Parts: sequence; C-alpha cells; structure tokens
Amino acid sequence: MRQIYIIFDIIYIFSVNSVAIIIIGLNIFFSYKGFRDRIFFNKYKFSPIRIKRGEKIRYISSGFLHVDTTHLIVNMFTLYFFVDAVIFRVGEINFIIIYFTSLVFGNWLTYRFNSNNINYSAVGASGAVMGIVYSAILLNPEMTLFFFILPMPGYLFGLGYLFYSIYSMKKVNDNIGHEAHLGGAIAGFFSTIFISPAVVFTNLFTVLILLIPIVYFYIKSK
Repeated sequence: MRQIYIIFDIIYIFSVNSVAIIIIGLNIFFSYKGFRDRIFFNKYKFSPIRIKRGEKIRYISSGFLHVDTTHLIVNMFTLYFFVDAVIFRVGEINFIIIYFTSLVFGNWLTYRFNSNNINYSAVGASGAVMGIVYSAILLNPEMTLFFFILPMPGYLFGLGYLFYSIYSMKKVNDNIGHEAHLGGAIAGFFSTIFISPAVVFTNLFTVLILLIPIVYFYIKSK
C-alpha cells in the first residue's frame, strides 16, 4: 500500500496533465483491487481462450491490471515521462485515442500469436504505454532517450527496441509480453501519422527508420 501512496505523491509533486492523472489513477485503482481480489484479477486479465469465447472486454480490462506493484510503477513512470511530449503536439483527445488504440492492438496481436494457447494469460498497460512512447518519438524527432546510462536519439532507441521485440516474441521465454509491446508500438506509430499526417513530411527520416522493423515484421509474419 505504501508504494501506491508514493505514486500519488510523485503525481502531486510533478505537474501532470489531468487526462494522464485519470489514466494513471484508474491503473492504480484497478491494479490494487486485483492485488487483493484474485477473482476480480482472473475475471479481467488477458486470456485468449476467454476472448475466443466472447469476452472481448479483456482486450481493454487487462490493460488496467498489473502483476505487482513494481510492474505498475514501471509502467506508470514510463507513461508519466512521455505524456507531455504527446499531448503538447496532438492534444488530450488524440492522446486518449492513441493510448487506447495501442492498448487494444497490442492485445489483439498478442491474441493472434497465442489464440490456441489455453495456458496463456497476461496483464499490464505496456502495449498502451509503448504506443505513447513511439508516438512521442515520432512527434519529437530530436528526443534523446537513455539505454541504461547511454544517451541515444529517440529514433535509434525505437528502431532497436522494435527489432528486439520481434526477436524476443519467438526466441525469449522471459514472461514479458513482447507481442503487446510490438503491437502497441506499431499502433502508436500509425495512429500518430493518421492524427498528424504532417509528421511524414516534417519528420520523414524518423518515419522511415521506424518503418524498417515494422515492414520486416509484416513480411516475416505473412
């Protein structure tokens, strides 16, 4: 419980957009309920077999649950650091569109690759968060991100992480939802272009760089 209060304290200390506060607040509320109520957790977590039976709400509900406090804090901190970079460029409504499009598409891609795995389940806002990260990179090509302690251009980080996710989907068994990360990033990329098509002209280099692994994944998965 103490960790949950710490998140709220940080949100209070650092000015955060009201839309971001609502999304972060909902994640904290439902995740904490899931920590204490396993029936609730199991009812709304991502489960391909349940989705196949018609429980489509899990495409969204699973994005507001987390495995533990650390999982929740990492996702919410990441979201916090990229919120303003997106909202400043496209506004609050479009931020919400990008967030939920990335969440749903990330989970859809996860379903596509695990639809017959009756033991598969997942939770977390990672797909939505990755969509916001890639939207921020696309909208702010001058952005610098850190790989551990090494600074690098945002587009280079984006390029590397997409290829890492593609590789890890089949090669790495680490209990990380690489499909959701990849799907969320792809959705964030394309929904940002749809909302703000001018980025294709103003940030063409970044667009082309990030398209490389996306096209590779599309060809590879056909």
